[in-house]
Amino acid sequence: MANSTVYIAAATNRYSQAAAISNNSLAAFGSSKLIALWDISTIPLGGRYPLALALTYLPGSKALILAISGTDSKIHIWTRSENLFVHVSVLAGHEDWVKTLDFQDPISQGQTLVLASGSQDATIRLWNVEPWSRPTSTSQKDRPDSLNDELLDAFEASLGDVGEAEGGRQISLKRHIVTVKDDQGSSQQFSITFDALLIGHEAGVTSVAWKPPSVDSEPILLSTSTDSSVILWSQSTVVAPTKEGSTSIWTNRQRFGDIGGQRLGGFVGGGWAQHGEEALAWGWTGSWRRWKCNTSTTIAHAEVWLEAGAISGHNGPVKGLDWSPTGAYLLSAGLDQTTRVHAVIPGSRTEDSEWHELSRPQIHGYDLIDVAFIDTLRFVSIADEKVARIFEAPRNFVNLIEELGVSKFTESEHQRPLAANVPPLGLSNKAVENAQASTSMLETRERRPFEGELASTTLWPEIEKIFGHGYEARPVSPNKRFLATACKATTLEHAVVRVYDTTKYQPVGQPLSGHSLTVTRIAFSPDGNFVLSVSRDRSWRLFRARESGGFIPIAADKSHGRIIWDCAWASEGDVFATASRDKTVSISC
Repeated sequence: MANSTVYIAAATNRYSQAAAISNNSLAAFGSSKLIALWDISTIPLGGRYPLALALTYLPGSKALILAISGTDSKIHIWTRSENLFVHVSVLAGHEDWVKTLDFQDPISQGQTLVLASGSQDATIRLWNVEPWSRPTSTSQKDRPDSLNDELLDAFEASLGDVGEAEGGRQISLKRHIVTVKDDQGSSQQFSITFDALLIGHEAGVTSVAWKPPSVDSEPILLSTSTDSSVILWSQSTVVAPTKEGSTSIWTNRQRFGDIGGQRLGGFVGGGWAQHGEEALAWGWTGSWRRWKCNTSTTIAHAEVWLEAGAISGHNGPVKGLDWSPTGAYLLSAGLDQTTRVHAVIPGSRTEDSEWHELSRPQIHGYDLIDVAFIDTLRFVSIADEKVARIFEAPRNFVNLIEELGVSKFTESEHQRPLAANVPPLGLSNKAVENAQASTSMLETRERRPFEGELASTTLWPEIEKIFGHGYEARPVSPNKRFLATACKATTLEHAVVRVYDTTKYQPVGQPLSGHSLTVTRIAFSPDGNFVLSVSRDRSWRLFRARESGGFIPIAADKSHGRIIWDCAWASEGDVFATASRDKTVSISC
């Protein structure tokens, strides 16, 4: 039978796991307090919202087992018996919502099916699912080293109040017996028992994932957390002093991520790639982080994991784009409140060249609306605020661009602050010199920055703020000599264009008036002698520079029947175009 891959997407679901698939069966959930089982049935959850599910086959059987966690801190076990899903058990122990579940299927006869559950209580619990047969000996209850389930339940109940009062975690030893029937009516029993409690994260666990199995490898569990850490867990066997066999002990094998807690929301998901040779994690910033295992070592628990480049980019709509004057790199701004610099890193061959994010100059507290370069190493950005902000590249950026072969700079362009950071009580990026720099800032990189570095060590210093507008700034347009801005407006007083010089950032002449509603786009002619503006009032206006300073109006027209969204000049500077919501583009000269 040929292998096939099924891709499942749940774009409206707010949780990281929305579906589980097991050969011919598919289970998925949304926000309607039920589980949908395609071609089988629907499972009501009694008013609880589902948070995670996992679906697989019981060991040595064709019966399905479905684990569901919801907003009651418990794991509900369902089995498919006689073509119907039946609720058979409840696994208790977690003290907060269980956000993630994953089964590890046995790869050989006699191995145990293991369920891993991760919770917001910062713990992971492992549950063994294995075939079970009731003891036939009548003397079983008389053995001094055995306890039946009724005695264990009574013992755990007596300790429950004490454990909660002391903040302790409950360890249940109860054996949950599950009976399933196949299509022929024969019954088979399985037991579900608690196996191990994994403690290592400092905040809620957001995902668990078993390493893809192979015959000669030991089971390894990957977990991610909102404490910005990724942990790989592996098992060591300790012989117990009873006749029951051994006790499972799981240890922290590797730990990745950031030190210092819940920066930027931590990780919201994780997984494996390249047959378990790579570990992946992703967070609220819209980017992935990736670690690769050095397979050259054969010593157990001594493999070397190194961080490698992964996918990065905006995690919200992009509202502004601009090329650097030389075309070497691209600047973007978006509603994720960041500006980012992207460039092609040359390879040994043309087909080996790749686009990557090289810097994150601005991480703001407002949604960013537009961005534009003033020159090769300066840009202006505007957000949902009344201020336009000017940023200048640090020496780290200049050095990185040259090391990667993206562009070249003069010796004087290297004479600038090393980097930037945000002071503990500050709101703006401040320049950092060598004496103030952290170790990561002083490193000379010959590779592109990884996600953790992009978010912390690639900021640009903010060198100026430009005020003047009474409402939130909207379009921005610079050239070598001037910078023009506008803002939201419903009156003639505020629907003006303000022009500033790009040396001292002082106003040039009087504001350019004439529009009655918000100016949507501003464009300088290639020689900088003309300013073109378009507006929601359906008109465009043209201004010309005066020798004495400032600009004067020379032409205006209302050639469109709806809002004019954009305008642009021809490279010769003698023709410009305007584009409107009326589905037309007008050419004027």
